[in-house]
Amino acid sequence: MSESIIADFVAQFDSSVATRAEPAKGRVLLSEKRLVLAVDSNDRLTIPLNSVIDVAVGHVPDEIQGFFESTVTLAFELKGQRHKAVVEAEDSTIQKFATVLFKAILNGTRMSIKHPARVGGRVTDESFTPCRLFLRPQSVRFKTREETVEIELATVTKFSRSNRDINGSSQPVLELQHMPSGEAMVTMAAMNTARKMTILGRYLRLEYTELMNELKDVEITADEKEILTAIYSGGGQEGVSLAGIVDIDPSNVTMVLNRLEEKDLVVDTETGTRLTPKGQIVVNRHLEEVNV
Repeated sequence: MSESIIADFVAQFDSSVATRAEPAKGRVLLSEKRLVLAVDSNDRLTIPLNSVIDVAVGHVPDEIQGFFESTVTLAFELKGQRHKAVVEAEDSTIQKFATVLFKAILNGTRMSIKHPARVGGRVTDESFTPCRLFLRPQSVRFKTREETVEIELATVTKFSRSNRDINGSSQPVLELQHMPSGEAMVTMAAMNTARKMTILGRYLRLEYTELMNELKDVEITADEKEILTAIYSGGGQEGVSLAGIVDIDPSNVTMVLNRLEEKDLVVDTETGTRLTPKGQIVVNRHLEEVNV
């Protein structure tokens, strides 16, 4: 490949294009334009990234179950026909590969964003503005000429997808309901390609599910909720005492903070105590319950 390589590792793989009876072992090479699965110089499959129509992490097609465990599965089109390719490696390798693959496909995608489309129950008069999409760890970033809108997945309370007429054409639109500052907000992001919208949806579900799974067995007491909400509102930062704004005995505040830190819901920084992404989700859930 003439372009620079952003991933290069050895793995087991198979595809519906291959004629071999069983999966093969070889090199997986990824650039910003294509993915190459190479057994040797005479046996290689090149998949242009603009031909990829879906990406699934952990899913194994029925016809090759038993061969694979930790996987990335791609659906793609070649010469007018749809095919699948599966790459298997260790969990850590697959997670890294999935991340760079999603970024290679989606980063820089032209979109348009309406932000905010709604604040609380009020519909704004904002219009769709051209932007480019960039994936960040546990967040998505939309860059317009005037500003950068970054939405942390920990603040998202709901994803939905629809089709809307934008500038005279019907486009798939992703609606993100989120609570960046305690008030419900809706941001709409549209793109003129359903293919990439599907892949973006896969990425968001994967990242969000990972966050939610981390919270599956975490139990929160009333005191802990109160401390988390106070931190969310600015308590615990420089010059703002938590003990002075919560209805908890000052002698118990430190003990509650220690429990929250053990649960990976808060973290101490140079400027004070802050919420982790997991802590942000807990607060958003609590605020939703209060507002119902």
